[in-house]
Amino acid sequence: MISYVLKRILMVLVGYLVAVLVGLIAVVVIYALLSSLPNAPAYFGLMEFTPVAVLVVPPLGMFVYFLTIILTAMQTLVFAKMAEFFSLRSSWLHMFFGAAAAAAGFMLIWPGAADDPARWADIGIIAGAGLVAGLLYWLIAGRDAGFRRPLIKAIPGKV
Repeated sequence: MISYVLKRILMVLVGYLVAVLVGLIAVVVIYALLSSLPNAPAYFGLMEFTPVAVLVVPPLGMFVYFLTIILTAMQTLVFAKMAEFFSLRSSWLHMFFGAAAAAAGFMLIWPGAADDPARWADIGIIAGAGLVAGLLYWLIAGRDAGFRRPLIKAIPGKV
């Protein structure tokens, strides 16, 4: 029992840390893809080259990673506790909460973004990256959330 709880805590932590990293990569990929579209805002092109700065200056990359953790940790912790307590194992639910956590983290760093129509695309991009991060979290930790195990259906005629 104790080993199972410790395993779940470790899986939630590892799943979250890996999901944040993949979510940040997804943000870069989405901005890069959208910058190639006609009539894309000019700053989308700038987002293509920002990862180069993060790679060249590792402390900058660590800052962005840990800032993302700080901005999304509380809402993710609340969801992880709910998922574990109620054994919520649905991939779409983890993706939804990943998008919500990412968008809420963006709103913490840019409080007026919801009121600024020019930032709605950014909120959508961040939420899209949160969908990817939520899916990865589900793959690592969410599929086996909680204590309740699914019922095994007996095959008729087999015991």
